[in-house]
Amino acid sequence: MIGSKKIKVLVVDDSAVVRQTLSEILNSFNDIEVIDTAADPLIAIKKIEQRLPDVITLDIEMPNMDGLTFLEKIMKQRPIPVIICSSLAEEGSDIAIHALELGAVDIITKPKMGTKVFLEESRIRIYDSVKAAVHCDLRKKVFRPVEIRPKLSADVILDSPGHHQIFQTTEKVIVIGASTGGTEALRVYLEMMPPDCPGIVIVQHMPENFTKAFARRLDNICKISIKEAENGDSVIRGRALIAPGNHHMLLKRSGTKYYVEIKDGPLVSRHRPSVDVLFRSAARYAGLNAVGIIMTGMGDDGAKGMTEMKEAGAKTIAQDEKSCVVFGMPAEAIKLGGVDHITPLERICGLSLNLAG
Repeated sequence: MIGSKKIKVLVVDDSAVVRQTLSEILNSFNDIEVIDTAADPLIAIKKIEQRLPDVITLDIEMPNMDGLTFLEKIMKQRPIPVIICSSLAEEGSDIAIHALELGAVDIITKPKMGTKVFLEESRIRIYDSVKAAVHCDLRKKVFRPVEIRPKLSADVILDSPGHHQIFQTTEKVIVIGASTGGTEALRVYLEMMPPDCPGIVIVQHMPENFTKAFARRLDNICKISIKEAENGDSVIRGRALIAPGNHHMLLKRSGTKYYVEIKDGPLVSRHRPSVDVLFRSAARYAGLNAVGIIMTGMGDDGAKGMTEMKEAGAKTIAQDEKSCVVFGMPAEAIKLGGVDHITPLERICGLSLNLAG
């Protein structure tokens, strides 16, 4: 909540079913209130004039004015944290990534009628997205944690790395975790990477199908090759692999070579893919041959995994508070003692290359 008040949300979507479902989900939390809904951006503009929301959830394809045009107007005239709520149609993915570039703070899936598990998982993601959005607006608030289901650790996917001895090799690997604000942070980082850089493996909290478009967009602008990871993909120099949305990704090793495993499984640290899962696998299979980087993001996913990496001999880096959109994940990793270096975003690339040696 902002002060003693609830977080005020405006839901903008041309689907009556989505407006109703989102409203029911958000209103089920004590610290959130849907103050109004709108079927298109023109109606939303009038609603905003009547009562200013703290956060807007916004569809992309709507009548009278498309969501991207509305988003651009909002950011120029009266900035309000905006969460894109889009269907997962493959053809819409590029548009959704563009929305992030225009200033949207996050993308969530449209709630779909279905199993109880799916609805509960959507509910958690939507709640966390709204909280992150308010943080991005730098407004002070006090939140009461809402536990829907037990918060699972990486133990449900992979055993603790323990004391496996990893011998140093010439093959190094860089593993990265990011969430809110991470799409831009990753762009800055990866654009600076030289073509002969060590293999890179990334978890960015993002919905299914959006990661493919995100990887394709980065591949077009970076010197290195970037792709959405597929099961068994080799981790090779000059390439970055991005975990596919809704799937965990683990770093594995065969001899001196690394590859990735894509797995299903429950949410870990409330996410799938989870940074904790990737980092734990890096601690177990790469150890001192790895460099771990934790970037901007809400929550604590990756904090325990980074600590395990450091204990296994890996070098670890956290993005500093000033350059983060949300200093949540890095702060938690620092708090646990899992971070060797705290660094501004624009210096992380050079530092990680030096540490990878």
